[in-house]
Amino acid sequence: MLIAERRWPPRRLLIVLAVAMPFALVAALLSGPVMISPRHLIAIAADPGHSDYAQDILILSAIRLPRLLLSCLVGATLAVCGAAMQGLFRNPLADPSLIGVTSGASAGASCVIVFGGAWLQNSQFTGLPIVALGASIGGFIAVVLVYRIATSSTGTAVATMLLAGIAISALAAALNNLFSYFADNDMLRRISLWQMGSLDGADWQRVTLAAAITLLLLVVLPRQSAALNALLLGESEARHLGVDVEGLKRRLIALTALGVGSAVAVAGIIAFVGLVIPHIVRLIIGPNHHYVIPASALGGGILLVLADSLARIVVAPAELPTGILTALIGAPVFFSLLIRMRSTSER
Repeated sequence: MLIAERRWPPRRLLIVLAVAMPFALVAALLSGPVMISPRHLIAIAADPGHSDYAQDILILSAIRLPRLLLSCLVGATLAVCGAAMQGLFRNPLADPSLIGVTSGASAGASCVIVFGGAWLQNSQFTGLPIVALGASIGGFIAVVLVYRIATSSTGTAVATMLLAGIAISALAAALNNLFSYFADNDMLRRISLWQMGSLDGADWQRVTLAAAITLLLLVVLPRQSAALNALLLGESEARHLGVDVEGLKRRLIALTALGVGSAVAVAGIIAFVGLVIPHIVRLIIGPNHHYVIPASALGGGILLVLADSLARIVVAPAELPTGILTALIGAPVFFSLLIRMRSTSER
């Protein structure tokens, strides 16, 4: 009750996040081993052809701009997928990894790295499409297995889907360990860096892929808001309200698999964004998915942009994998939310 009394009007949160987004993007553009002042950025924008700015323009256009765009897109994708899964499971502590897509994508990427190692090194695309394809296939296979196990003639059982997701995740983790066992030192390092999650390989090819998937999610998922709101009442109540519950489950699972699989493909495993951001949004404005989904997209983008900016400077001139930083930030925040929920329920 205390949380409900302190909720913001949903439009206020959307305005705050929309205003904060440009500031986060500019801060990310200026931050890095080579710091660029706002005044210097304005001077570059005013006279981009000046010879003194050639190095800074190269840093901004070839390194920082694609990286901050990729971090924003991946963060938004993970957050909206988390919001969809929390609505599907009717649990604000649900996470996209519950259906096994993250573990499956990681296992698929590891398989390609180990068994396609020589091919990757000689690829003219630096191995990006091949590894990304492996991650996407791995995530897709995991989700299909979970869905088939949880689906019967009476429909898809959410509880069975959760248990199947745990089992598939354990199997994918075992396959990851198996691939790591057969990997040489270079392959093992690639697998380890992939599983830590990093945006240091950002380029316009990855940005294009992430932008296409994020745009699809932001077009399709908000259209499921009314059905997700009805599902909060229970599956039988949603059916009485005219919601095709089984069709809704299939759409949400397919979109989550596509979104998380593509995010893992371009950035590795980024922890806690899909769990913490939609959970915090629900605490602030309530469970109405008409606002939860867009607010989660903005919040996820801002969080990952800021986390990646911090990862570039916290141990400069070296760089901390972004997935490690999001876990270090997300875990304490999540613990504090759990403690707050427990203390509120006790009252």
